[in-house]
Amino acid sequence: MTEPIGLTPTNIITGFLGVGKTTAILHLLKHKPVGERWAVLVNEFGEVGIDGALLEGADGNDEAVFIKEVPGGCMCCAAGLPMQVALNVLLKQARPQRLLIEPTGLGHPKEVLQVLGAAHYQQILDVQHTVTLVDARKIAEPKYTSHSIFVQQLEVADVIVANKIDQYQKGDLSTLAAYLDEQGWGNKPLLSVAMGQLAPDFLEGKASHSLEQGIALSAMQAVNLSAMTQQVFPACGYLSYERKEGGFSTKGWRFSEEIAFNRQALYQLIAATPMQRIKGVFITDKGVRGYNVTEDALSEIPLHEAVESRVEIIVLAGESDEEFEKGLLALAVKVEGV
Repeated sequence: MTEPIGLTPTNIITGFLGVGKTTAILHLLKHKPVGERWAVLVNEFGEVGIDGALLEGADGNDEAVFIKEVPGGCMCCAAGLPMQVALNVLLKQARPQRLLIEPTGLGHPKEVLQVLGAAHYQQILDVQHTVTLVDARKIAEPKYTSHSIFVQQLEVADVIVANKIDQYQKGDLSTLAAYLDEQGWGNKPLLSVAMGQLAPDFLEGKASHSLEQGIALSAMQAVNLSAMTQQVFPACGYLSYERKEGGFSTKGWRFSEEIAFNRQALYQLIAATPMQRIKGVFITDKGVRGYNVTEDALSEIPLHEAVESRVEIIVLAGESDEEFEKGLLALAVKVEGV
């Protein structure tokens, strides 16, 4: 049966913390068909949006890529209200020819699919493959395989991608394949890539997971609800936020555009901090820099611009972030004349 003309091909790109979702989306954007308009709806666990700034500021993104961010982990809440607000605005403004949705690594993709299953969106979106990235080295760790979100991400997958294969040891990939067989997912396509190098054809194909009916906002409701009050920076020049859920806690900081960081000292602080996850966009004395830290890698990339500096860390519940915060605030210096 031919799909009605005008439906927007839509994919969910999911996976647990630090698996490389943002890197994979950047790769897809750089290899999208020339002239096509693509949009990305991205969500993060914490209250400070980082991924949107990383995606927007990266080299290679053209004017035919539109980014919308939903901070606070609320894309995957049961009501799905913040997701619908952002999604409706993005579809109205961008009118994309493909939409990528990146839920937080601690979000429930089933609830995203429920929102997309609303009758309103079935007249607008063609929900295609859900691509789940996984790090095969984590299969031996119960904190991953026993986590309900990790399991759900694989359950809804149409395509499973073993990312970071360049870092695997012999047997890691076969361990993942055995785990998938054991869980009853051995019939799902299992592909492997390095550095998030997803091919655009991974996206093609109908979603196999049934779309449960949700309730969708009208475009007008979404536009009205999206007019939110922006917090004003206090005299100290920064704001901080905290969030706890699912055995993890996050803390984020936003710094006004008047604040700049010493790039060398900042890099040293980030490199020396053992965290589950660090993401940041900073205005430094050497230009704007983006940082992306997982348990086994630290990347620093130059960015075109940033309206302010932002950073977010994720730790296991009970771990302290005091030393990082102390070091971070010591590096935040107001630039004279700004």
